[in-house]
Amino acid sequence: MKEAMPVLTAGAGLHETLALLTSQLRPDANHKEDMVFLKDVFSERSLGYLMKIHEKLRQYERQSPIPVLHSASSLAEDVAEELQSGPMSTEEKELVHLLMSPHLKAVLSVHDTVAQKNFDPVLPPLPDDFEDELEEESVKIVRLVKNKEPLGATIRRDEASGAVIVARVMRGGAADRSGLVHIGDELREVNGVSVIHKRPDEISQLLSQSQGSITLKIIPAIKEEGRLKESKVYMRALFDYIPLEDKATPCQEAGLPFKRGDILQVVSQDDATWWQAKRVGDSNLRAGLIPSKQFQERRLAYRMKMGTLPNPKSPKKPSYDQGCDKEDCDCEGYFNGQYIAGLRRSFRLSRKDRQGSTGEGSDPGDPEFLTYEDVSRYQQRPNERPRLVVLIGSLGARINELKQRVIAENPHRYAVAVPHTTRPKKPHEKDGVEYHFVTKQQFDADVLNNKFIEHGEYKENQYGTSIEAIRSVQAKNKMCIVDVQPEALKRLRTAEFKPYVIFVKPRVPESRRRRSAATSPGGGEHGRVTDEDLQEMRQSAIQIDQQYGHLVDRVLIKEDSASACAELRGILERLEQESFWVPISWVRT
Repeated sequence: MKEAMPVLTAGAGLHETLALLTSQLRPDANHKEDMVFLKDVFSERSLGYLMKIHEKLRQYERQSPIPVLHSASSLAEDVAEELQSGPMSTEEKELVHLLMSPHLKAVLSVHDTVAQKNFDPVLPPLPDDFEDELEEESVKIVRLVKNKEPLGATIRRDEASGAVIVARVMRGGAADRSGLVHIGDELREVNGVSVIHKRPDEISQLLSQSQGSITLKIIPAIKEEGRLKESKVYMRALFDYIPLEDKATPCQEAGLPFKRGDILQVVSQDDATWWQAKRVGDSNLRAGLIPSKQFQERRLAYRMKMGTLPNPKSPKKPSYDQGCDKEDCDCEGYFNGQYIAGLRRSFRLSRKDRQGSTGEGSDPGDPEFLTYEDVSRYQQRPNERPRLVVLIGSLGARINELKQRVIAENPHRYAVAVPHTTRPKKPHEKDGVEYHFVTKQQFDADVLNNKFIEHGEYKENQYGTSIEAIRSVQAKNKMCIVDVQPEALKRLRTAEFKPYVIFVKPRVPESRRRRSAATSPGGGEHGRVTDEDLQEMRQSAIQIDQQYGHLVDRVLIKEDSASACAELRGILERLEQESFWVPISWVRT
């Protein structure tokens, strides 16, 4: 006999329908996997619970319940007081305990609030002379709710009329979220207090002291500005900014403090002098004021003209991480018995024999002021060649050793650019492996043709790292790691290389007495270190940070070789997997 099909009643709920549907699923040869999948989904206990909840809510919606009374909390108090007026049984004591418990009192209070609809906004009563004012000019009464946050608007005194005008509305602030306060509105009263004859600083204090709700009487601007779409302009700050120390800002409390390297979302450039911005990653929705690029540049130019700002064209030359101090050092790149080309650049001079080595096109004294840099998110695509990794280091960082370790661990993934030299080739060396061996005439011609990112002379021989050597590594789909003097950074910061710059500096103790006399900063045996050496290391790091810190993506503090190597390895791995902020010119097509 054919099995009878179950029939649903008219009042069957969704969960009953679901159970019936599940029972009717019969896997067959053609759709076995699909039927099993559906049965597993429909049999989920959580789905059944959701269906039951949905039914209850629909029933509640159809009943359209209304509160039985609007004063449940006062009724509970009356009942408790009545019960306590005489002897109480055990049940009555338990009831009194329940009625007086904070949680039940809170629930009843909420019930009364909803029943009485006290949560609806209540406008303040209109002033007595409101009708008279309507005849002369349109008046707007605005009531805002603010807690400890600022109102999010700045004001100014109109020089011609003396009126108090809303100068700007901060994006994301209380005023902006209300949509009721606009630039150009005239402010007449704050919480019933006239501001016509008050100074702007007195009005600002009155506004900041107001907590909870704040009522404003406003004469709307003739042409109210609509709420503009939020800008998607992102910039990296190239300087530190503390609003409380800036006397030029129109409102110090509305300023946005930031540090060099912070990413800022500029949400408004309507004001040519003061932009509105948010720090990326901040939970605060309200924007803050920052000096515009043009205004900051004008200020820096004026300060330099007045002699209160050092001229960027003549910085003191910092000391960099050098090679070894051995007079007979061959500077070959052997590490753990394996040769890795170009690991030590021979033109890294010792402190005793430091001469001029140059980075072409990298004069740190270019006539520019560091303000902001337009940036965008960038992530390396699968078929795109790896980004260039650039290491710079202050004295004592020993970045060559750090680079050696990382490359030796994974030579198939990381490599260095093979340098050029004019020194004679040794018997065991191969051209293009240890060095590119060239004549002095060829080397000089390459210098004139601007082919080197930096070059120098050591023991009457020329050494240099070429751009083509970097391209050769990247053509093999390897990540090229170079360590250069900071002057070369500007030559490398191009859309072609998209360099990620890491500043390595040793953790330097306060004095020699606080460390082992035989151990040098950065790890390794390096002889006795004097307090003078430590001071030179500190000063080297400070100078490089001051002159080139704005070009650095990551600072690596080197405690010891092992931990520094592990940190560098982690940075390189994330560089291929995550997105980073880069100059917008690098990603524009």
